[in-house]
Amino acid sequence: MALSCALRCGGRRIVLARSLPLGMSAARCLSTSTALCTPGGRHFRTDLESHPLYEQLPKPEQSAKSKGETKLDAGEQYEDYTMPHVIWGKEEAESVEINHHTPQDKTEKAAYYTVQLLRFSFDLFSGYKFGTMNEITWLRRIIFLETVAGVPGFMGAMVRHLQSLRCFRRDHGWIHTLLEEAENERMHLLTALALRKPSRPYRWAVLATQGIFTNMFFLAYLISPRFCHRFVGYLEEEAVKTYTHCLADIDNGNLKMWAKMPAPDIAINYWQLGENAMMRDVILAIRADEAHHRLVNHTLGGMKPTDKNPFGPGQ
Repeated sequence: MALSCALRCGGRRIVLARSLPLGMSAARCLSTSTALCTPGGRHFRTDLESHPLYEQLPKPEQSAKSKGETKLDAGEQYEDYTMPHVIWGKEEAESVEINHHTPQDKTEKAAYYTVQLLRFSFDLFSGYKFGTMNEITWLRRIIFLETVAGVPGFMGAMVRHLQSLRCFRRDHGWIHTLLEEAENERMHLLTALALRKPSRPYRWAVLATQGIFTNMFFLAYLISPRFCHRFVGYLEEEAVKTYTHCLADIDNGNLKMWAKMPAPDIAINYWQLGENAMMRDVILAIRADEAHHRLVNHTLGGMKPTDKNPFGPGQ
């Protein structure tokens, strides 16, 4: 015999279910559906805790504990809203090597020499090639470079997103990889900012550089995505060299403070480092990220824009 479930609301008879699911009583059906008949005829549930599924959701305390949230500053906690990304093992991070993709044609040569010109100019301007680097000068360099490094992935994803919208076609998976890259570079920046806050003139320099570089890269990606991905690939080659130099300074005793400094909480959570992780482990993880971006962009630079992205989420 089939059972039905109904209630009367405002003089109207509302049928909730003509045939109840197996194992559900009419009383249970009515008790879980009283939100349909509330004063004023509203039918939306306003009390989240009364929802049957609420009990299955992790409580705030449980969520924080499961994610290993730790205090950063007074009253501030780490919150994990990040996209999927690679978590590096110790051996993987230590095994990163400096390598180079030899330019094959005019487009690749243009990308390579553009990067070399930019690196030479920045090294000369920042004093990177003169004397030894200490923790402050390293942070100054890392912060500035990461404000630039976070731009290409985002701009590339934005251009492809707009193309997908106006051309009524699929993106073939490139957008998520580019956004993951942009966020990963931003996490490098936030990690460095946990150790040093830039001055106002420094912020102005970043603002000017970002305005110029963002617009130039946007136009370049519209003209030649292949040039842009090769450009980023060569840029990441230089980043691997830079962080390898930084690791050598730590190992050689030139950065005594970093050699003994525990990793910032934000880095421990993001890269899932051990509780006893040190600053050297952070630099290792960042270098591994840069080597991965090198691989991704050189791979995309050798593909057609309509080819399927070979990198899945977090790969």
